[in-house]
This record gives sequence, structure tokens and C-alpha cells, in this order.
Amino acid sequence: MSPDAAAPAVRALPPVAGEVDAALASIDADLDWLLALNPLGTDGLWEEFDASGRTRVSALRYAEPLLDLDAMRRRLLALPMERVESPLLAGVLSEKQRYLDRTIELLRLRGTDGFVAASIDLFGGVEAGLLELANRILAEVAASDPLPADSGVDEVVAAVEDEVAWYRTQAPDFGLEIRVDADVGSLMMVSHGRLYLDAELRLPRARVQPLVQHEVGTHVVTRYNGARQPLRQLAVGLAQYDALQEGLGVLAEYLSGYLPGERLRILAARVVAADMAIHGAQIPAIFASLHETHGFATDDAFDVAVRACRGGGLTKDAVYLRGLRDLLDDLRGGGAFEPLFAGKFALSHRVVLQQLAEAGWVAPPALLPRYTAADDFERALARCRTLGVDALYHVHPPQTPAQELPA
Repeated sequence: MSPDAAAPAVRALPPVAGEVDAALASIDADLDWLLALNPLGTDGLWEEFDASGRTRVSALRYAEPLLDLDAMRRRLLALPMERVESPLLAGVLSEKQRYLDRTIELLRLRGTDGFVAASIDLFGGVEAGLLELANRILAEVAASDPLPADSGVDEVVAAVEDEVAWYRTQAPDFGLEIRVDADVGSLMMVSHGRLYLDAELRLPRARVQPLVQHEVGTHVVTRYNGARQPLRQLAVGLAQYDALQEGLGVLAEYLSGYLPGERLRILAARVVAADMAIHGAQIPAIFASLHETHGFATDDAFDVAVRACRGGGLTKDAVYLRGLRDLLDDLRGGGAFEPLFAGKFALSHRVVLQQLAEAGWVAPPALLPRYTAADDFERALARCRTLGVDALYHVHPPQTPAQELPA
């Protein structure tokens, strides 16, 4: 979408396209694959692993999803794609149908030898150029200033609630469900419009706002904007939307004031771990590589190793660095920034989104992230248009607290 072009009046999708769009969105909502692949009891796993001399770990356990995957697939494949009135819409919706079919297959193969291939089919593998970039970051990017983990979950919840209140001054219907859980498997994550926080979360205060901007300013804001589009897929995500979402999320951390070198190193470690998992390495070997070869602390090395081995070898973590690299390449080439918040989609959808906008089925984003209202935002964005991924980090935390965003 061109930010300068006058947008035509937004109109509803044709009847069959609208029916298919709504059905796909419903299936997507039911298919919470991220939670289904979230390992349970990771604290106990670490204790067991450490007690074994860091050589053995039990098989990962998961909550059993209350899903009939076969019935879901039948429902998905029965959708009347051939009757969708617009070839443009048919292409977008059929692409999402195939994406959901592959997601169902991923869950069906959880814990089996076929899982890695299904993950590569859905999220991609680790191409040589991405692995080379990851290894270069691990070799050349140093950790930033050490900071105490002086903020806990209560402070993060307060920051998120303040964030939601700020958006509500522009959009009174903006909302977010927050769940504090002792077994999230991640410090914080957004899944299907809910924010999950680890009950034991501890992090440096300088990182609170950047991570809030990643989760709320990217994932929640794009979902809100997408839910106001005629095409409902823009709320739940067009096919292959993950890389751009995570690239925007990491870029938000930089633009909101503090992306430390170790954060970039973690993203690189996830690529290395995903590549090792693809080639059959298990948690002990991945942990040893990250801890002993690349110098990661034991908690970080174990967390990355577990994430890479979810389900039997989940390659999704490689999309963070890939998405950031591709986003910076796009911006360096003059790509517009604001239209990226119209919903959840892939960079490859830029052209089709422009066509959908011209047809009246996509509108500009209703909200932009809070950090875009900061006084130095345009200068910071202009700098990002000149940087490579391996230079996108801060050595020192900001002199002005990162929490001080526009009121």
C-alpha cells in the first residue's frame, strides 16, 4: 500500500469470499499451534539435565490440545474456494488454506520423525546465507553493558496496562487479555491476541519497554488493525506472516530505545540451534555448542536448545533473524514503514496488498505503535535504513529511561 495514495472507500468482501474468509479465521483461532508446542515443566527439565552432568534430559512434555485434527482438515478442505468471486481474493485465501493445512500436519506429527520436515515446509529451514550471518554475529557482536535483572512480572504487567491505556485514548475498543502463568516456556509471548507472561519473569528495567513494544506494539497492534479490515485474514495472519511479524518486533526493540548485543546474539543462536536440530542434534549437543563454543550463559543456552527441539525440531525460531534481515533489506531499498502495520502478512504480500487496497478490501492501519510518536523516531528509522543486521544493536542502555514514551 502506498502511504501517499488516496485510498478508495473500503467495502465488504463478496458473499462467498466473506464466507471462506470467516471460516479460515475460525479455523486459525482453533488451531493454537504455539501453545500446543510449548513444553511443560522446563524448570524441572533443567534440574534433571544439570544433575546428569548436562548429558541427559527427558523427552519434552506438552499439554494435549483439545483438537480433532482430522475433522479440522476435512472442514478446511471442504471450503468452496472454486466459487470465490475474485481471482485476487481466491489466491490469497487459497494460500492461507494451504498454510493451515500444513499447520495441521505439523501438529499431527508432533513428537515423530516427520516433524522436522513439516516444520521446514511451514517455516523454512536454515539457508546457508542465514547461517553465515548468525555465525558472524556470534563471532563479532559483543554483549552490551551488564545490567541487573531488577524488574519482575508486576512491573511488566503495569507497563503493559499503561500501554493499553495509551492506545485506548485513540481507540476506545483496544483491549488485551494478560495471562500470568508459571509454565509459559517463554518470558512473554502473544498468542491469538493474548499476552502470556512467565510468573517468574525477571529482566533489566531498560528492557521492559522494548519488549512491551515488541509484543504489544507489533503483535497486538497489527492484530487490532487487521481485525478492522474487510479481509479478516489480516488479523490472524496471511500465509507465511511470521517472519515479518518477528522482524518488526525486534526492530521495535531497537526503535524504542534498547536492543542490546546479547539480544542479537540470542537470535543468531536460535538459527544455529535450529540448524543443529534439523540435522538431528538433541538438547545436550545444542546446549554444549551454545554454552561451551559460543559462550552463552547456561540458562540462555538451555532455553534456546529446548525451543529448537520443540515437537521434534521446530525451525520457527530461525524466522526472527531472517525476518529482521529481510525487513532491513526492504527498508534500505525504500520500502514504506507505516503500511506494514495494516495487519499480519509477509513482505512478499506488498504487491497483493496494494492490489487489495485498490479494490477497497484493505485500508491503511488504524493505529501505529506508540514508539512512532517519539520525537526522535524519524531519525532512528532513517538510521535503520542504512544498517545491516549485525550493526543493529546498542552497546549502552539509553541515558533517558526507555520507559519514557509519548504520553
